[in-house]
Amino acid sequence: MTITLMSVLGLLTRFASIARADEPLLAVGAAAPEVVGADAKGTTFKLSAQKGKYAIVYFYPKDDTPGCTKEACAFRDAFDKFVAAGVTIFGVSRDAEPSHKAFMQKYTLPFPLVADPSGVVAKAYHVPSTFGYDKRVSFLVAPDGKIVKVYPDVDPGVHAKELLDTISALRAAHK
Repeated sequence: MTITLMSVLGLLTRFASIARADEPLLAVGAAAPEVVGADAKGTTFKLSAQKGKYAIVYFYPKDDTPGCTKEACAFRDAFDKFVAAGVTIFGVSRDAEPSHKAFMQKYTLPFPLVADPSGVVAKAYHVPSTFGYDKRVSFLVAPDGKIVKVYPDVDPGVHAKELLDTISALRAAHK
């Protein structure tokens, strides 16, 4: 029997997923844990200061990787629509602040990124992690500070539009 590096990594990945399967993502209706991030200008944003507005807390594996860049740029490209809708976006990964700053500058990202190298924020939201990289998961936080929708399987190319559509539907339902 031949064991390859890919088969070992595959088994380890499955094991890591199984090990965290008993801890579901933070549920709809739960209070959203605090998130603090900075934008490219160094301005600090806190989730708790966004009460009265919708907010998006999205977790992604790593700065400047193909899927993460696609997702961040989709948020950037739709940013004016999010601003018009009164929505704040927080991107969260385990990358350190210097990596976030370079990522924001390289792609002109106008929203704050949260440096979570220890994984404290990811753990608060119960986001699974494999080999130190958080799963791509998003939480839509309602104006009352509670989670109103969880996105456990994100497609980076369409997620920004999906969120805008959800926010629009939620607002229409509450009129």
